[in-house]
Amino acid sequence: MSPVSPPPAVPAPASAVSVVGIGADGWAGLPESARAVLLAAEVLIGGERQLALLPPECAGRRVAWPSPLRPAVRGLLAAHTGSRTAVLASGDPMFYGIGRALTEELGAGALRVLPHPSSVSYACARLGWPVEDTETVTLVGRPAARLAGALYDGRRLLVLSAGAATPADVAALLRDHGFGPSRMRVLEQLGSPAEDCLDGVADSWEHPPGDPLNVIAVECRSAPDTLRLGAVPGLPDEAYEHDGQLTKRHVRAATLGVLAPAPGELLWDIGGGSGSIAAEWMRAHPSCRAVTVERDPVRAGRITRNADRLGVPGLRVVTGRAPDALAGLPAPHAVFIGGGLTAPGLLDACWDALPPGGRLVANTVTLESEALLAEWYRRLGGDLVRLSVAHAVPVGGFTGWRQAMPVTQWSVQKSPHAPGDDR
Repeated sequence: MSPVSPPPAVPAPASAVSVVGIGADGWAGLPESARAVLLAAEVLIGGERQLALLPPECAGRRVAWPSPLRPAVRGLLAAHTGSRTAVLASGDPMFYGIGRALTEELGAGALRVLPHPSSVSYACARLGWPVEDTETVTLVGRPAARLAGALYDGRRLLVLSAGAATPADVAALLRDHGFGPSRMRVLEQLGSPAEDCLDGVADSWEHPPGDPLNVIAVECRSAPDTLRLGAVPGLPDEAYEHDGQLTKRHVRAATLGVLAPAPGELLWDIGGGSGSIAAEWMRAHPSCRAVTVERDPVRAGRITRNADRLGVPGLRVVTGRAPDALAGLPAPHAVFIGGGLTAPGLLDACWDALPPGGRLVANTVTLESEALLAEWYRRLGGDLVRLSVAHAVPVGGFTGWRQAMPVTQWSVQKSPHAPGDDR
């Protein structure tokens, strides 16, 4: 039996923009197919460092990306329509690279992508770490606080660096979050003849800033007294800075379970308090998004600090009173109301903002708000439950139960024609 031939590759259109990945080894590390594209290009677009890696034989006009890069992509490409254009990218263009922006602007069919091994592939090869078991966190154009959400004892991380100062910033963040014993290795100029590795521990990291082209490998080790944060909702109350306005741990876990965050979804957290619901929604998946609405500026600032501390600095905090503060916000996939239920028009505004399939969850401890939730439950259905938690506490020389205030929770999912909606 003759072997089955693979299906022919679908060629890119002649007008396609070529996106060529290049490593720190420059021209020497490129395959012939990538070299041919660059030699034939009439326009070469890339960072100054990448353009400098090309030999004089690449005779196309060289255009360096301006700063900021993202807003310039469309106009720069449009200016060279009709020319054979090649865009240079570091490593794999589709892995935290320019390939994403180009795809969003032109569409995948207008691109011909020739990837190079990424810095992550090089780093894992040097370290002996399986790529699929290694989490990658990029700090390129992003706050270092993002790293906090990936810190778990025994976890291996690769941090894509923003420059020469990033290793010291990472070491400081590890110390600040109780992960000072973590081993750090800074892998510089991966794949080039100048490749180097700096080794140390976050607690005693004293290496001066080195090469700006680096990747940081972290083997997470927590100090003995570090507060343990899990990967599921219900973090310890001690993880939050708060003034008492905090959805407590067990109720929080139950609330997030009903809200059911999924990748890419957006939450409105109304009456944010300490921001615990929004923070743990965003910790559920890196692509989860949240907006917290809090009328008290002091609490709003506290929410921002909690978000940074828990590794979700992308949490958007809106200071204002709902429902007025909801105007102009992107439509949510889910809404949580933890405060202000009796504000006129709040429940109506939240319900109207939800698309079909969206979820609404509201918690209260007051009789007035409970009566309001009971009325909405009568009209729209869903689930109305009472959550009661008691903690064992000393009673003289014995132990007894101390009952927390019971929480009434209403949850409902919006259907295309919500039954009983007779408002």
